[in-house]
Amino acid sequence: MPRETGLPPGTLVMLILRVLGKLPLHGYAIAQSIRQLSSDELSVEEGSLYPALQKLLLKGWVKASWTTSERGREVREYRITAAGKKQLDTELNEYRRMSHAIETLLGNT
Repeated sequence: MPRETGLPPGTLVMLILRVLGKLPLHGYAIAQSIRQLSSDELSVEEGSLYPALQKLLLKGWVKASWTTSERGREVREYRITAAGKKQLDTELNEYRRMSHAIETLLGNT
C-alpha cells in the first residue's frame, strides 16, 4: 500500500529522471514504474506528476513527442535528454550526500 505522506521536496524530479533514464515512457507509465520499482511504497499523483514533467520540459531535461500507446490512445511520451542525464547525476549525488548525513546523525543517537 503506497504511503500518503508525500515525497521529500525535489525527490520527484530525481525519480522521474531515473525512470526515464531506462526508456521513454508516457505519464501514466512513469507513475506506474515509480510505484512498481518502489515495491508499492511510493505513489505519484497526476496533480504532482504532470506539473513536474512540464518543469522538466521547460528546463530541457526531458523532451516529449506524441505517440500511440499499446491501447491505441494518443499519449505524450517523455525521453531524458543529455542535459537531463547530467542533472540526474547531480540530483543523485546530492540525495546520497544528504541521505548519508541524515544516517550519520541518526546513528549517533
